[in-house]
Amino acid sequence: MLKEQESGQRTADICRKHGISEATFYKSKSKYGGMDVSDARKLKALEDETAKLEKLLADAMLDNAILKDVASKNGNARCEAGCGGLCLQGAWCEPASCVRSFLG
Repeated sequence: MLKEQESGQRTADICRKHGISEATFYKSKSKYGGMDVSDARKLKALEDETAKLEKLLADAMLDNAILKDVASKNGNARCEAGCGGLCLQGAWCEPASCVRSFLG
């Protein structure tokens, strides 16, 4: 799209052709302007990988916080639902809420 504009086409025509707003076009131009297509693809791939890694880290931190919370409570309370794990909601819970079920 940026190369189309550089070749002299009107921005409005380019945006209509690709189904985006002019604001989106100019935002992309400020982000990717001056880059080769391969560089822009590499940047996008790195951004996607970073987002996945951040989600994995957040999930791991949540799991850690849940386990610390369970350990700080009465560690002798076993789930009465029959799964054998520590219960997150007290002694009378559904099997899906037990630590053993939660961790797989």
